[in-house]
Amino acid sequence: MHDFMKFRSTFWIWRLLCASAWHVRAGDTPIVSPEVLPDHRVTFRVLAPKASDVRLWGDWMAPNTPEPMSRDDRGVWSLTVPSLDPGLSIYTVNIDGVTTPDPINPRVKLRARTSASLVSVPGNPPQLWEAHDVPHGQLTVHWAKSTLLGDTRFFVVYTPPGYNPRASAKYPVLYLLHGSNDTPLGWTDVGKANFILDNLIAEKRAKSMVMVMPWGHAVPFDGPQDNNNALFERYLLDEITPAVEQNYRVKTDRTHRAIVGLSMGGGQALQIGLGHLDRFGSIGAFSAAVPSRFDERFKAVLEAHDSTNRKLNLFWIGCGRQDGAFDANQSLSELLYRHSIHHSFSAEDGHHNFAFWRRQLAEVAPQLFKGD
Repeated sequence: MHDFMKFRSTFWIWRLLCASAWHVRAGDTPIVSPEVLPDHRVTFRVLAPKASDVRLWGDWMAPNTPEPMSRDDRGVWSLTVPSLDPGLSIYTVNIDGVTTPDPINPRVKLRARTSASLVSVPGNPPQLWEAHDVPHGQLTVHWAKSTLLGDTRFFVVYTPPGYNPRASAKYPVLYLLHGSNDTPLGWTDVGKANFILDNLIAEKRAKSMVMVMPWGHAVPFDGPQDNNNALFERYLLDEITPAVEQNYRVKTDRTHRAIVGLSMGGGQALQIGLGHLDRFGSIGAFSAAVPSRFDERFKAVLEAHDSTNRKLNLFWIGCGRQDGAFDANQSLSELLYRHSIHHSFSAEDGHHNFAFWRRQLAEVAPQLFKGD
């Protein structure tokens, strides 16, 4: 985490210096990037007069398929992409083999390692994950030394509108997990999970709940990852959960705890939720990195299907059809059906990106804690 915070500080200094330099080199004609057009197409531009090859990749594309940009006589490279879904999308540019954020776009997506840029396409009417004129919850960042992991790291907590730490009311709690190479801020910076809950609560479509977003990388991201999920499971159960229950007015029974995640976090949600049905009553996995040897690891859960079904108020699996993880998630759903495990499988068009995961959260959140 120290490396991440040091990187964030130095990166913003670099951004300020770099932005000034690019504007000077652009001369009298300012370069705009990204430029969102009325039909939701987006034009990206990069000033790189000495470059021989510039490409753009966005999270609406298949992995490792950057598209070439075209150069004009000023050395400005550009590319206009088809209409994007409303919301935030992540993209990078590659200049002669070096991948970098868009040099003149101040909206940066921080990661565990490297960074990218963000482009925002507004919805009409405003979408569920945009800020509406409704009461808003609060986001709190908690720093704490982890005895288990040996570093100081943070987790983010959303408390709903009307939450009063001195009142007697207690709330159900959702543990919301991010994907590989992300940070605890991913679900709010790009996923806009706090606005999704604000709007659903205001519309009386979802219960007021506390939402906890921890850092899912229990080991350094640039090192071996074999033990990451096992360590994160212990960190979540032995340190995060007790800290939340000590500092927030949350209900502590399994019926009022849910665990949901995307990609790596989806795999973690499956592993932790199914491994601790005494602690979690609802599980959600979006584009999950399905745990290996799933049928062996969760043999007891699969065979005791009547008991498993009684314990799970909601079991949700969702994956976009254009996602590289689709086959694995579909196979998992088929395995669960064969063992008579009740669950919902949401298969719709979508890539491995927040455009899909925002929609999934908007579908799942209203189904949590319905028995209250």
